[in-house]
Amino acid sequence: MDKLKAMATFIEIVDRGSLSAAAEAMDRSPASVVRALADLENHLGIRLLNRSTRRISLTDEGRDYLLRCRRILADINEAEFLLDARRTAPAGKLTVTAPMMFGRLHLIPLLNQYLAEHPGLQVDITLVDRVVNIIDEGFDIAIRIGHLADSSLISMPLGLTAPVICASPALIKQQGTPNTPNDLASWPIVRFNQHHHWAFKNSETLNTENMSLVMTTNQVDTAISSAITGLGVTRLFSYQVAQALEQGQLIRLLPEFEPTSLPVQFVYPHNRLLSYRVRAFLDWAGPQLKEVLKGR
Repeated sequence: MDKLKAMATFIEIVDRGSLSAAAEAMDRSPASVVRALADLENHLGIRLLNRSTRRISLTDEGRDYLLRCRRILADINEAEFLLDARRTAPAGKLTVTAPMMFGRLHLIPLLNQYLAEHPGLQVDITLVDRVVNIIDEGFDIAIRIGHLADSSLISMPLGLTAPVICASPALIKQQGTPNTPNDLASWPIVRFNQHHHWAFKNSETLNTENMSLVMTTNQVDTAISSAITGLGVTRLFSYQVAQALEQGQLIRLLPEFEPTSLPVQFVYPHNRLLSYRVRAFLDWAGPQLKEVLKGR
């Protein structure tokens, strides 16, 4: 018995819903498909499918075996695909999405370099400050900041970033240096997006609606520039304000109260049978972004 061929036949039967449909799809006789399934069940010593004249259904053992068959055949196909693909350069269309400022600061420079080295590749990049459903919206890869809620996505960790409170030196001179989050209650606030609550370590929160809110914006650059001018204190991710902090335009406040850092990661729908252009870019860009975020 050709075990791999028998596994493929078993998967085809399940996917097609009947032995006759599987035989037609595989251009084989129904008798040969029935025989292949019977040989596989005899070899394993278990029944994989419950069969009647109208329908088939997986047994509990068949359900477990199906998952392993899919994984084994996917691994084989991926290995063969990658060996073949690496004989040529990455080509085709790569669709990527990322948060706006992260993309502008860190991802686009890498993409520009990668495209210069691989002229057969085309990139479609969307920068947007919302959680994108990459499966429904057709993206190959996304940069995601935060913990994954969707278990169907695979992640490649790149580093960490933390929400930080910062203000201009002039505003701090005017208001005084805060010692606890509650000291910010009388400060003017520049709020990015609709984040009504600023969470701190030990579950302490500030409701920005009850504070002196002077601006709400959906643009990170606007929040940063307004904070630099002294309009108000703001709360953004550390990578977003890294340059302003390094240049002394903003000062980080209450670092001992900052909440746990959040993961920055590449995410993609699955790690099996990735196209070579996707796998090649992940393998190339991942280590470089890890190095960038290490210093942020």
